[in-house]
Amino acid sequence: MEAEGTEPAISATQITKWFGEGETRVTAVNHANMVAHFGEMLFIVGPSGSGKTTLLSMLSGILRPNEGQVKVKGADIWTLNDDQLADFRLNTVGFVFQDYHLFPRLTTAENVAIPLILKQQDWNQSIDEARRYLGVVGLQNRTEILPVKLSGGEQQRVAIARAIIGGPQILIFDEPTASLDGDTGRAIISFVKDHVLNDKRCILIVTHDARINEYADRILHMEDGHLASTSAKGEGTE
Repeated sequence: MEAEGTEPAISATQITKWFGEGETRVTAVNHANMVAHFGEMLFIVGPSGSGKTTLLSMLSGILRPNEGQVKVKGADIWTLNDDQLADFRLNTVGFVFQDYHLFPRLTTAENVAIPLILKQQDWNQSIDEARRYLGVVGLQNRTEILPVKLSGGEQQRVAIARAIIGGPQILIFDEPTASLDGDTGRAIISFVKDHVLNDKRCILIVTHDARINEYADRILHMEDGHLASTSAKGEGTE
């Protein structure tokens, strides 16, 4: 489904990334093609070292491909200059990392407010909005404490609030349940599906956690740098 206009959220054509040269060259992603739509939660699964994180880095404007094209909402992001790419990453893409990447000396509200501060929004307004988004993820009573006092699941929710506060249309989760027990991991992904995904947002999740596959709208399988196959919701990962 393509709820936001007529263009896919993301389309990648023959994107390739290698590291090193000559005999030491290693190809991490090899002529991969994919399309992701608004209103969709798309999983990319595969073994460690298969190229999943490298693929996401190219789709999100972090790592330039050696070959191929990445379009977001119909525009080729790798024709942008450095300032335009930085603006794209700040305003269009939200990231939720495996290890949360919360600042230990900042309160939860201050952590969530960071994207707004980077956009030079007023500090007090940013903190007020951060508290509101912490309420969205069920942490309205945890706004003034440090991350060390939060459980793993709570830290993940803070990271989600920080990722969505700027209203990005592309949300990227890199192994979001790797540090969580099974029940907490499923609860987090269920929450994202029910409360974060909408028809103006596309969510990409890299995972090797088969316990959460039931929440995917589609699953792309990656192995040895290739996107090997596509499965419908709930099918296996092998």
